[in-house]
Amino acid sequence: MNATVSMLDPRAAPATEGEGNATRAAILAAARAEFAARGLSGARVRRIAERAGANKQLIYYYFGSKDDLYRAALEAVYAEIRALERGLALEDLAPADAMAALIRFSFDYLARHPDFIGMLTHENAQGAHHARTSPVIRATSSPLIELVASTLERGAAAGRFRRGLDPVDLYVSIAGMSYFYFSNRLTLSSLFGRDLSEQRREAAYREHVVNLVLDGLRP
Repeated sequence: MNATVSMLDPRAAPATEGEGNATRAAILAAARAEFAARGLSGARVRRIAERAGANKQLIYYYFGSKDDLYRAALEAVYAEIRALERGLALEDLAPADAMAALIRFSFDYLARHPDFIGMLTHENAQGAHHARTSPVIRATSSPLIELVASTLERGAAAGRFRRGLDPVDLYVSIAGMSYFYFSNRLTLSSLFGRDLSEQRREAAYREHVVNLVLDGLRP
């Protein structure tokens, strides 16, 4: 166990399980914001504790170290988005509707969660070590790809989609078009003299991506 944890006064821990869960959730939320803004190397446990309104020692009590907290925050981000994707119930929709719903969700999630973009940017910049070595993150991706694959199969069987499409390539394309828009929209806005943060432009681009993908899926 981390040396900091072993020296922690047990009285510093929350008195009840409910308090403990709330404190842990607050720390994770604060960690996501801090890591998204500064990355693992630039983040400070002190700032995370202040954001969470928690005792700094509680971070070590629950997570062991800053590195462990970073991994937990990254895993929480992936778990959240995958749970929301499952909630779309794509298997209950017609293939084209299911694909459109997934694209719109991916775009809207990034629009509402800039911390996800920040964390992914920093994770890639440092070699994606935590993403590559986390079994939790890897496990969340397989069901999604299986769902995309089954949607493609249903669409092909119905004559709506062409055959031979790779579900991973398709998901990377969808995610890429959405991610790039938000991760680079400040520079893109400057280059093209178009404010891409305007709600109407976000909505127009989202539907552009939907139409682009669906057109590419047709036989």
